[in-house]
This record gives sequence, C-alpha cells and structure tokens, in this order.
Amino acid sequence: MSHPATPPRHPRRPRGPHAARRVRRALGPLLPALLLAACTGSPAAPHTTAAPQVTGELCAALPTGTEPGNPSFLAGQPVDQALRWIPTLTTFEAALRTSGVLTDLPAGVTVLAPSDDAFAATFSEDNWDDLMTRHTDQLRTLLKAHLITGTHPIADLTTAGTATTLDGVTITVTRTGDTARIGDRADTVCADYQATNARIHIINAVLGPLPVTADGTGDRAH
Repeated sequence: MSHPATPPRHPRRPRGPHAARRVRRALGPLLPALLLAACTGSPAAPHTTAAPQVTGELCAALPTGTEPGNPSFLAGQPVDQALRWIPTLTTFEAALRTSGVLTDLPAGVTVLAPSDDAFAATFSEDNWDDLMTRHTDQLRTLLKAHLITGTHPIADLTTAGTATTLDGVTITVTRTGDTARIGDRADTVCADYQATNARIHIINAVLGPLPVTADGTGDRAH
C-alpha cells in the first residue's frame, strides 16, 4: 500500500520575540559598520547651470537679473520665442516670421541679429514695406545672410576667423577689443544670448547684398 507523498517542507521563518533576539544577535557585529556607511555616504552633488554671460555695449540696456527676457530665462526658450523677448529685435523677428524663414531654421543655428536701429539705418520705410509684402524672395535671401548652421559662441567664431551663412556666403569674423567684427560691416553689440539649440548675437548693421535706401529719417523700431 502506497503512502501519500510528503509535501516539501519550507524553511521555517523565525517567529516571536526569541527569534527577533536571535536576528539582532546575528546582526549585532555588523550594525556599527552599516550605520557608519549610511551616515557617511557622499550625497549627490546638486546640479547647477551657470547663467549665460552676454557681452557688449548694448547689453546694459536690455533685460537683466530677474526682468522678463533676461539671459537666463531666454536660455530655456526656443529661438523663435527668445527673439520675441529681446526688445531691440522687433524688426528682425517680424521679418523672420513674415518670410517663413523662422519655421525653416535648422535644429542648431547661430543668429546674427541686426538691431532695430540697424534696419532703420539701412532701409527706407517704403523699401522695407515692399520687401515685407512683395519681394519675400529677396527678404529670405537677406535674412539667410544672418544665419549660420550650428550653435557657435562668439569666441568660437572669432577663433575660426570665418563662417558660412545660409545664403552660401563666407564672412570674416574677427576680434576687435571686447566686440567682434562681422563681415567688415557690423560689430556685435550684445553677444552670446543662448536659446534652445541656438546662439543669438545682436549686431549693429545689416548684412547681405541689398543696397542702403534709408535717408536717415526712418525709424522702424516703433
């Protein structure tokens, strides 16, 4: 006659206060080392990001500190939004948006952004309105003369000595004291704004092949 199989025996778990005391006695010699390791473990260093440093004579007149549009705030913005926050780039930003160039920017881009005063000193009101409404092909070419593929600090551009803009033209970039000279025509007036996948350098003249038509009385900043 066969006997029923004996079910497998599981390890007994310690129960009751006596079992707990046995566990404490077993761990007793290890507790000081375990506590020391827990108390002296090095905490993870906090992650800090240095605030972007912009340079140039115009920077003092632009948002700083905790003001809306300050460099630290712009560093977390996409380039189209960053340009809208810089108060002296209203003409350039509007042209990028109207022409469609803004939506065609490469994933990483360096922007040589002429100030509103630079546009006012270059184009008459009628000429600029004509570019914005009728001759958008010329406008797109003009704007591409201010864009470089890749995110380049101004120091890297001056070290390289030249850069090729999206219109296919190679321009010189040289250091002149605290500023950089762009294409023998413009100087940086506030360089090294950062945005998401972008660097923005404000310049004081318009680049590109279009002729000067301003008569000295235009003011597109308003």
